[in-house]
Amino acid sequence: MATFPITIFMCFKIVKEYERAVIFRLGRVIDRKPKGPGLFFVLPCTDTFVKVDLRTISFDIPPQEILTKDSVTVSVDGVVYFRIHCPISAVANVSNAHSSTRLLAQTTLRNVLGTKNLAELLSDREGISVSMQESLDEATDPWGIKVERVEIKDVKLPQQLQRAMAAEAEASREARAKIIAAEGEMKASRALKEASLVIAESPSALQLRYLQTLNTIAAEKNSTIIFPLPIDVIQHYMQRK
Repeated sequence: MATFPITIFMCFKIVKEYERAVIFRLGRVIDRKPKGPGLFFVLPCTDTFVKVDLRTISFDIPPQEILTKDSVTVSVDGVVYFRIHCPISAVANVSNAHSSTRLLAQTTLRNVLGTKNLAELLSDREGISVSMQESLDEATDPWGIKVERVEIKDVKLPQQLQRAMAAEAEASREARAKIIAAEGEMKASRALKEASLVIAESPSALQLRYLQTLNTIAAEKNSTIIFPLPIDVIQHYMQRK
């Protein structure tokens, strides 16, 4: 009887706002509803309880060597955010919910990225993250776990592949530069053709263009002035000889 007050005191338990307690009485879950937050009562010798944290938990997915759909080996890692939404399922349906979710995230990352080629992996990270989140959420739902977010952190390519991609990009830029230069030459030649037709219609236009050229040369303070000599004059002298 002397220890009765102490025993009663030990039967009262407290869980925090972000925690819930799953109580087992003679090995069975009572009430099918977790206790908390706050104060609750357990019977000595017959009741045991497990505390469950409801806060969001994050963990890193270790780098995984993955063979993509187009046979390229890449190293990919990520991060997963999840929380427990059903404490009873998290305790009764799986031995270690956190560890099981970590292992499942690694296999899911391999399975999802194995169906993508390298271009999709580099350009559609958001879509891959959503696909992984849906797959993980569906698989962990019987464990009482809600996967809130999955993010792809880094994609590491082999050095040889990086050099090959850089060379390909440089060659593509050079090809585009040559095409642009060729288009510019084509437009310039068309403009010169149109200008020659205008000058041919008006002989005085050629003289005005010559004077404009001399004005431009004189503005640059050059000591040499070039006078163009018409080809017709030279041909006239050559015929006389």
